[in-house]
Amino acid sequence: MPSNDTLNNNSMANVPSSSVFKDDIFRGKVLFCTGGGTGICQKMVEAVMRHGASAFIFGRRENVLHATSSDLSRHTLQRCSYASGDVRSIESLERAVAKCISEYGRIDFVIAGAAGNFLCPIDQLSPNAFKSVVEIDLLGTYNTIKATLPHLKKTKGSFISVSATLHYFGTPLQAHVSSAKAGVDALSQSVAVEFGPHGIRSNVIAPGPIGDTEGMSRLSTPESQKTILKNIPLQRFGTRGDIANAAVFLFSPAASYITGTILICDGGEHHTRPSTSFDAYRQTNEGGNKPRKPNSKL
Repeated sequence: MPSNDTLNNNSMANVPSSSVFKDDIFRGKVLFCTGGGTGICQKMVEAVMRHGASAFIFGRRENVLHATSSDLSRHTLQRCSYASGDVRSIESLERAVAKCISEYGRIDFVIAGAAGNFLCPIDQLSPNAFKSVVEIDLLGTYNTIKATLPHLKKTKGSFISVSATLHYFGTPLQAHVSSAKAGVDALSQSVAVEFGPHGIRSNVIAPGPIGDTEGMSRLSTPESQKTILKNIPLQRFGTRGDIANAAVFLFSPAASYITGTILICDGGEHHTRPSTSFDAYRQTNEGGNKPRKPNSKL
């Protein structure tokens, strides 16, 4: 397995090798991932590829996908292909899945990670803005499930939805994404129950505060970050590598009896958050962060 020291700091860095698992644990497997061009999902894809899988990533920006797929292939020595499109369109996803099957012949693992988010109080949140986030996060996850299920039935595959911890409590300025992610959690559990008899597992990874992400810098202020960090029991922000390792575990045989579960990866922050989220909200709001247009992480 390539050493992390050899990776480019701007693209493939900060992903632990998950060396507790064999290097080739996913050899011969194929991963399909929406939102895999950047951010947390890119790191999840890389971690799975580092353990032997090929990958197919789907997103909105073709230039980003092209660069990411090339980097992933170069650094993991595995194949990575891509298709551009919109997760809100089932036809777009069906075409991407067909291309993946044409190239690789199978799909074993699926990550639904496309998401959009911005800060906005409810009284300033337009119906179209609310709808946009729900369509990207929740409808996009449903479309990903719908397009890949026939192939997961054949391989008895595994599905991971990327959620959040925002909706486990009342999170100010996040009503839209909290509503969408609550739906993602429920949808994943329904998939687990309905398709468990087919050998398909469906789980959720719910990241908490992840420090090395665009979202952390865009959706918070230095003051609110201090408040959040102070109340994380493990006393650090998470990394994209932490979430990537969780994905490796859930896809691995070690998790073969785990389905319908929400794996919260937040350093214990959800246990202390009720007493701190409003203070962080006030600091963020007073820091001058204004409502923004929806921004997809595709």
